[in-house]
Amino acid sequence: MNPVIETILRHRSIRQFEDRPLTDEQIRTIVECAQAASTSSFIQAYSIIGVKDKEMKRKLAELAGNQSYVEHNGHFFVFCADLHRHEVIGEVEQKEVLPSLESTEKFMVALVDTALAAQNAAIAAESMGLGVCYIGGLRNNLPEVCKLLKVPKRVIPLFGLAVGYPAQQPDKKPRLPFEHVYHEETYEQDRSKFEEQLKQYNDIVSAYYEKRTNGKRRDTWTGQMANMLSNQVRMYMKEFVEGKGFNLR
Repeated sequence: MNPVIETILRHRSIRQFEDRPLTDEQIRTIVECAQAASTSSFIQAYSIIGVKDKEMKRKLAELAGNQSYVEHNGHFFVFCADLHRHEVIGEVEQKEVLPSLESTEKFMVALVDTALAAQNAAIAAESMGLGVCYIGGLRNNLPEVCKLLKVPKRVIPLFGLAVGYPAQQPDKKPRLPFEHVYHEETYEQDRSKFEEQLKQYNDIVSAYYEKRTNGKRRDTWTGQMANMLSNQVRMYMKEFVEGKGFNLR
């Protein structure tokens, strides 16, 4: 055990922040930590847009489903998959790069690079005593988000990260059992063992919600997931992604 591991294991999403902006030094440190993340073949296929303006935050909050913590936080970061600079590089270096940029492989590289950078940023922020909350709701209406943030082709805002001084300290949500997530040598395919692990996890999650809500909720994780996945959302995404010049080949 060490301070880094302790910070990681203390993570929980914060949805109420003090009315206190981050300093420019804090913002730079968080971004520099994001940039220190691993990146496939040194491609660095992401960009980060910082939002301080209150009206911009309000509009983003509305587009993300009226989540108040998108508007009220210390700073709002938008993490974008970005192959725009690589198209410019191809023009500058006079190389044909579009078939590669439009491949599924480079789309996956951009997604992974962006996620790794964001998680570095989140851990850095939490190590500074700040709280964070990822905002996937930006994908509810990406055409309007792109218009608001003025992003060019081959740039997709994937999610936001609200950062600030916590005004709450919620309980940590229990994660899936270690044995259900970690497989050695090959993927465990014993269905009975698989279902038993899920049943045990459902009991843990139900107890968590019952305690958190004083008996008003007893949700199971499998019930939550089944209900969510049976409701089709953001089904425009394939067409949108292709329209931005990603995942075409």
